Amino acid sequence: QVQLVESGGGLVQAGGSSRLSCAASISIDYFDAMDWYRQAPGKQRELVATITRVGRTNYIDSVKGRFTICRDSAKNTMNLQMNSLKADDAAVYYCRNTWLDVEYWGQGNQVVVSS
Repeated sequence: QVQLVESGGGLVQAGGSSRLSCAASISIDYFDAMDWYRQAPGKQRELVATITRVGRTNYIDSVKGRFTICRDSAKNTMNLQMNSLKADDAAVYYCRNTWLDVEYWGQGNQVVVSS
């Protein structure tokens, strides 16, 4: 059993920055990859960014150059630094991973972008 606990996010002005963290209950070095998803009201959940165990990253086009995903093995956390936030970035953000063929999700943290 793996627990993922998210923190961060909240209300931020358009153009501002926010940071999300996802703390895992076991070593994140067990995970081949970790992901950040988001879901805006009335929209499907979408994959925002992925980071592999060796630090390879991938982003959806709409956040490239603005968001940075990183991992800290010493703290068993994965983070998402979000800069130049836009109204379209407002959503509930979830961290996710799989381990031993079981999928785990964080509780979700809301990011609200005010204009």
